[in-house]
Amino acid sequence: MAKIKLPPSEGLFPVPVVLVSCLDKKTKKTNIITIAWCGVVCSNPPLLSVSIRPSRYSHEIICRSGDFVINIPTRDILKQADACGIKSGRDMDKFKECSFTKISSSEISSPMIKECPVNIECRLKDTVKLGAHDMFIAEVVAIHADAAVTTSGRLDFNKIKPFVYNQGEYWSLGEQIGAYGFSAR
Repeated sequence: MAKIKLPPSEGLFPVPVVLVSCLDKKTKKTNIITIAWCGVVCSNPPLLSVSIRPSRYSHEIICRSGDFVINIPTRDILKQADACGIKSGRDMDKFKECSFTKISSSEISSPMIKECPVNIECRLKDTVKLGAHDMFIAEVVAIHADAAVTTSGRLDFNKIKPFVYNQGEYWSLGEQIGAYGFSAR
């Protein structure tokens, strides 16, 4: 089959959808932003990244506070997750508007979202200015998971029911189709 050339874009897919929660220590205001540009940067130390436009309210909060939580939403809260990405926290309290519950983190000041079954506490390590977005690179300092989404002490992605973003559309994940190294077994 012939290939067609497409214009350059951020065409990598799928990308995870996460809710990033943060706390402005000065004003005590919290915010949530939906991010699909999130990824693993390093395994030792464990580093994750989120890319956020400098014009976004969460960007200024994270720059000032130096920490944030990456919360993994489920399909059950897809509508609220979408709303957190299209409305500004400058104009509304997203925790209140989306009926999300703030719970205290164990290592940082930013709150976790109770309705998300997995919460990853992150401490800002570096900011890389890239153009339209700045990439926040952060060290994972704690992970919390609802017991109901674990099996034998590990995260069970089938129980979590995360979803991904594919070029303007949300998609759910299907079943496991292999595991690392299965081709050599």
